[in-house]
Amino acid sequence: MAAGIQARVLIVARDDSTAGPLAEGLDRLGWRTVTARSEAAAAVALADLQIQAAIVDLSALEGEAEGLPDRLRAACAPRHLPVIAMGAPDPFQNDRGYDVTLAAPLHPAQAAMRLETLVRTAVAEEEFEVRLETFTERGHPLDPPETDSTPYRVLAIGEPAPQFLALSNALARNGAEVVGAFTAFTAFDYLHERQFDAVVLWAGEAPQEALSIAAGLRRNTRLYHTPALLYMRAESPVTASEAYHRGISDVASPETPESETALRVVELARAYRRQKAIRSALEQARSSGLMDAATGLFTRDLFASHLVRLARRARERNRPLSVCMLKVSEKPELKAPRAGGWVARAVPQIGSMIGRLVRVEDTAARLAPEVFALALPATPLHAARAAGERIAAVIGCTAFEAGQGATPFVVEFDLGVAEITCPEGVGLALEQAAAMAHGRKAS
Repeated sequence: MAAGIQARVLIVARDDSTAGPLAEGLDRLGWRTVTARSEAAAAVALADLQIQAAIVDLSALEGEAEGLPDRLRAACAPRHLPVIAMGAPDPFQNDRGYDVTLAAPLHPAQAAMRLETLVRTAVAEEEFEVRLETFTERGHPLDPPETDSTPYRVLAIGEPAPQFLALSNALARNGAEVVGAFTAFTAFDYLHERQFDAVVLWAGEAPQEALSIAAGLRRNTRLYHTPALLYMRAESPVTASEAYHRGISDVASPETPESETALRVVELARAYRRQKAIRSALEQARSSGLMDAATGLFTRDLFASHLVRLARRARERNRPLSVCMLKVSEKPELKAPRAGGWVARAVPQIGSMIGRLVRVEDTAARLAPEVFALALPATPLHAARAAGERIAAVIGCTAFEAGQGATPFVVEFDLGVAEITCPEGVGLALEQAAAMAHGRKAS
């Protein structure tokens, strides 16, 4: 690993037979890795580096992997650490503490996709802990995440081939409720009418159609995180690499035993339900009665209190924390809408849009009539700036009503970002971000 580049993923493996290609691929995808040959070396890496997730090669560690996830998490506590097991799926793997088990050899693109989801879930769990403190102090404690205990709901899409039917039966034997859809139109009707924990796609003779359905899932904000397993023939013209880069969560073939494939689908569904439970727990804040009435965002005082706690926990967890300030620009074109009060009338809609555009683990607040702020946990400065620019660009494409006979107007934002390096620096970081948004130097 080049000097000055921070490792994000710890791979625990005895040798490079499977870990080597995985590490090289993840490095190319921006998930810098460090490999530990022993548990002791892994503990040192977790204590010294800002490791975001760990991958354990079960085949190399054999019996030594027992209890390893808990020990790895303890080594970097209080930072939450997702731990992926790389090996044969096991119905009892959940009891052994792994967040998800993925079949080896693990494709780098597949690993990167799962890492993205699991790391975000871990950060969201940390955010819930802090948010719970903030709201409890104000007399509005939040309910803990509650995972749905009903059978997993799986949508199986594709032609009723014998292998596909065998997989559906194997899923049912693992306690999953399977709904079949033979066409893409029927599939999306089901997806919009019901909640599913995983989707299984049969590539068959038309693999591109299956990939198109997967792409449709990723374009839909409500379905974006729903995991999808592609069941395709070994001689398919679609490669596993192409499938993963198109948004497929896992790939299996008819040569893979149906029992193993079913376990892989259940693993994906289990991780997805946990993610949904955390999201639901965080969204309780919206109905707490403490939010800004017009926008549904944090108020200035609530945000300030929460941000101090976030800064304290970020230092304890060795994670970055950034703030972003968004101020409606003083454009000459807005003179008439301002005079008529139309900008003020648009602010609730603008604030609501900001609330929907941030990640669930982020905190969005309204600090002043036309000034908004974001607290972005586990986010360095450059990523915070990119998040602010993305939000500003989306809202900048929206036309707001300016009154009868008047041309609808658009708003632009003055943007300011700063990284908080210590709890004592919260005020300075907010001042720097505000000064940047106002186009002046911080004092």
